[in-house]
Amino acid sequence: MDTTQERTEAQDLPYNVFAKACPSRGTLEHVTGRWGGLTLSALYEGSLRFNELRRRVDGVSEKMLSQTLHALERDGLVHRDAQPTNPPRVDYELTPLGRGVAERLLSLIHFVEGQMDDVLDARRRYDDTRGGL
Repeated sequence: MDTTQERTEAQDLPYNVFAKACPSRGTLEHVTGRWGGLTLSALYEGSLRFNELRRRVDGVSEKMLSQTLHALERDGLVHRDAQPTNPPRVDYELTPLGRGVAERLLSLIHFVEGQMDDVLDARRRYDDTRGGL
């Protein structure tokens, strides 16, 4: 498909992430932000409780994970299952929509991980010619 045809088809879509007011932009931010992408990818492996998820997504604070899960749940990507036990048990899992998004994220993650030697070489070359950061 040529770029003209791709642009025409993109213009025919009811949503346009490049438009400032488009609601798809917020969802894209939730999905591609550091914690959103990692959370979705971690949940691809299966249902997890909050603290299990927090351990899996190394470095995320309790507050940020909670905010991330709320946003992903609101977008229909994550399902929260609260069971009325004592103490309460809450499990998080991907919805079918969330699973589709996570599959695409994992493809990107695996690609980036596989290219890290090249990325690190490029960083070294950049730092050598520009004096580092």
